[in-house]
Amino acid sequence: MAAGLRAASRLSRCLRNAVGGRMVAPRRGIASVIDPSIGLTEEQKEFQKVAFDFASKEMAPNMALWDEKEFFPVETMQKAAQLGFGGIYTSPDVGGSGLSRLDTSVIFEALSTGCVSTTAYMSIHNMCVWMIDTFGNEEQRHRFCPPLCSMEKFASYCLTEPGSGSDAASLLTSAKKDGDCYILNGSKAFISGAGDTDVYVVMCRTGGSGSRGISCLVVEKGTPGLSFGKKEKKVGWNSQPTRAVIFEDCAVPVANRLGQEGQGFGIAMRGLNGGRINIASCSLGAAHASVLLTRDHMVVRKQFGEPLANYQYLQFRLAEMATQLVTARLIVRHAAQALQEGHGDAATICAMAKLYATDECFKVCNQALQMHGGYGYLKDYAVQQYVRDIRVHQILEGTNEVMRMIVARNLLQG
Repeated sequence: MAAGLRAASRLSRCLRNAVGGRMVAPRRGIASVIDPSIGLTEEQKEFQKVAFDFASKEMAPNMALWDEKEFFPVETMQKAAQLGFGGIYTSPDVGGSGLSRLDTSVIFEALSTGCVSTTAYMSIHNMCVWMIDTFGNEEQRHRFCPPLCSMEKFASYCLTEPGSGSDAASLLTSAKKDGDCYILNGSKAFISGAGDTDVYVVMCRTGGSGSRGISCLVVEKGTPGLSFGKKEKKVGWNSQPTRAVIFEDCAVPVANRLGQEGQGFGIAMRGLNGGRINIASCSLGAAHASVLLTRDHMVVRKQFGEPLANYQYLQFRLAEMATQLVTARLIVRHAAQALQEGHGDAATICAMAKLYATDECFKVCNQALQMHGGYGYLKDYAVQQYVRDIRVHQILEGTNEVMRMIVARNLLQG
């Protein structure tokens, strides 16, 4: 696309081209009360329709197979990148779509209906690209971002360590300056995409203890001294590999440092504010799909001579699920808007949204499985995969216990 076009128009045109010059028709069968397009602009509805269409055609038919085979769907993600989904909120001058945080949430929610695990990885990739775009210098932005936005290359976020999860500021991976390089030693744990991705955004210790001693380096695959642990066997998120990232006298150019020494922890937390909205949005997609699956199951499944839909207890549970979904969506979109506008309490609002949406959406999916009875426990039925895939959303991007700490600290200091 020619430079200078408005970012939203740029993606909108790209989306139209991708579907043969027409926008995808609205999805059928979505009850108006849980319609995710409520409150969106016409342009946002266009993005959403295309994301739903991509999810239903390119992701949902493969979701179970990717899970079973633990397959990382590179080609499918590259197709998504052709729609602008590889750098959704990255600047257009480096290949991104330049959309808002709310636009991003809408897109990730829709994509997650097709495959939570794959969309969740894409959300982490998008966060990494934004961090390089936002905190990198011009040379770094133009070197790293274009191939990441096209998903010619993929990125991983490296903060967690074997001994520092929630207490991220206590990380031990060291980076000692030696001429025009840093020599890295240490390891990172539970890294999404690790081993299969190309660019690692790494938080490491260049100074003293605590958060002020942490810096951020971009480490490229193939760098001598960079290696990976075994592929982890996980309950869910099986379409993305998870491994340890290991640094043994790994020499990384000083030119690959984002920002100044000591700014790494702030960069990491800024990235996570958006990451929390993104992962909450992925939970929304799973809950949305689960409500629709449950509604359809209640209509066709009979017990004691009547459809499940005729039993008031189950009607009430379905009503509660729909209410949980819609209220979670509202707080996530509120947080996205707050972050976009630079609200003073944006970090706390993002924590609230991540806490509430991931907790409530897991309850929705779990209840959906229960209402499917024994069928819900079979891998032939998608609802069990939504349950497995979103359970980890209550743990990563900051555990929900830490989200409660952030909210409480804000209230008590106010």
